[in-house]
Amino acid sequence: MTYSASICLASTSPRRCELLRQIGVMHVVQPADLNENKRPGELPVEYVERLARSKAEYVWQSRRSSGLETLPVLGADTSVTADGLILGKPADEAALLTTFARLSGREHEVLSAVALVSDAGTNSLVSCTRVRFRAVTVDEARKYWATGEPRDKAGGYAVQGYGAIFIEHIAGSYSGVMGLPLAETTRLLIAVGVSVWHPEV
Repeated sequence: MTYSASICLASTSPRRCELLRQIGVMHVVQPADLNENKRPGELPVEYVERLARSKAEYVWQSRRSSGLETLPVLGADTSVTADGLILGKPADEAALLTTFARLSGREHEVLSAVALVSDAGTNSLVSCTRVRFRAVTVDEARKYWATGEPRDKAGGYAVQGYGAIFIEHIAGSYSGVMGLPLAETTRLLIAVGVSVWHPEV
């Protein structure tokens, strides 16, 4: 049996696409073109949830105005936070060294929000995961930067890639650290009648 797309993913992230395939959800991709700057005084958890909702709502409205199929639209956003600061994607090696100096030998939080827009409206959930790094030397951080992996990753590392060597402990959602918390995502999908576990996806 062949399954058609049941949702639209408002992201081009290959990791999010991979995670949706993992739970058997067929999808099309349409990214949202939004300003992702943090607002003054906005808490990290407010920021990630606002962005997830904004991405999903932007693509939902865009598809409706373009006459495209009104599939439910899934938006997501992930931020790494420490000391109340959002640690974004490092622009260069120096930025990664600064980030890793803050993460080395201690715990940080990964906030991953997911939002779903459908005819029933917009609903969202936030996953919070605590991650502990071992001590990371400057030389290790430089070598990690040279792999190319940190460049498009929140907090400068990929839990599913080379970055796993720095992680001592995770308390929470592994898939949330990757960028799409699957328990929360599935809860939202099932609530609007989107099924999972299609083996041919």
